Formats: sequence, C-alpha cells, structure tokens
Amino acid sequence: MALTPSNMMDLGTEAPEFNLLNVLTNETNSLSDLKGSRATLIMFICNHCPFVKHINNELSNIGKDYQSSGVNLIAISSNDIVNYPDDAPHKLAAQANEFDFVFPYLFDATQEVARAYDAACTPDFFLFDHQLKLQYRGQLDDSRPGNGIPVSGRDLRNAIKALIEGSQPTTVQKPSIGCNIKWKTT
Repeated sequence: MALTPSNMMDLGTEAPEFNLLNVLTNETNSLSDLKGSRATLIMFICNHCPFVKHINNELSNIGKDYQSSGVNLIAISSNDIVNYPDDAPHKLAAQANEFDFVFPYLFDATQEVARAYDAACTPDFFLFDHQLKLQYRGQLDDSRPGNGIPVSGRDLRNAIKALIEGSQPTTVQKPSIGCNIKWKTT
C-alpha cells in the first residue's frame, strides 16, 4: 500500500464526461445521465483499500443524507482487477450492497476516466456544481485508519452544504490521502 495524496485538480475545471459500467445494474451510465441538479460528487473508491474500508459507512450515510437534495453521488473504481481481483465488478457490487450504497458504482475498466480526472488515490473526491465545474477536491475529513479521529465527513459535508446553499466551498482544501490507484502495467 503506497500512501498517496490527491493531485488536487484546478478548481473550476469542467467534469470530464464518461460512459462506464454500473456494477449494480450491468448497464452503461454516463455523467450526463447521473449528474445532480445542484451538485455532483465523483468518488474514486474501491473494495480492498483500508482507507476506503475506514469510510464506507460514512459514504453510505452521505449518499442517504443528500439523495433528495439534488446532490448526486457517483462512485468509480479504476483499479487493475488482474492484480487486485478484490476490486472486480462483482466484488464492488457486494461492497455496495453490504454498505447499502444508494448511489451508482461504476467500473472504469480502461482507467481512462481516472486519468481524465487526474485521480491518484482511493478515496479521491471531486465535487462539481450544477454546471459541472469543480468546486471541491480533497479529503472527506481528518480521520485515517488508526489515527483515532472519528469519521465525520466534515470537510466534504461542508463543501456539499455550501453548494446546496448557493455559496462557494472554502478554497482551503486538504488533499485526500489513501492507497494509490492500481494502474495497469503494459
């Protein structure tokens, strides 16, 4: 496990479009289909990473807390499944069911979407406004496995709340930290 921070894409960047397999429905979903009326949260996560395992319950809670507020969450896993079979689509679906994710969970088999978003780690969060312009990128909160700080979702929740209220999230944003995305080797 390589401890990796977010790359911190420039604020204001437009969300790259995608068409990916939804592991829960076995249908292809696009960003255009899934975007929220107020905000869209793109989360690069996976099944095997201890940093994601640490926050799975909070991700589920955030999904439920905001599902009727025009904020749509979209989870994407981009890991190499040949070398990391725990991140295969059927295992991602099991993760989503176990934690009662109410948001789509997509699989980026080519890893092109992770590259388009300059995603670096799991978890990696990108919050876009209603025009799909990046307003927040960074950590969920200060909690990490083993640091004793309770998982609250504070940083991400504050950014979501700002967009719902029609204001801008703070520009003081800390990078997320987690396992590096497991890139395919050629």
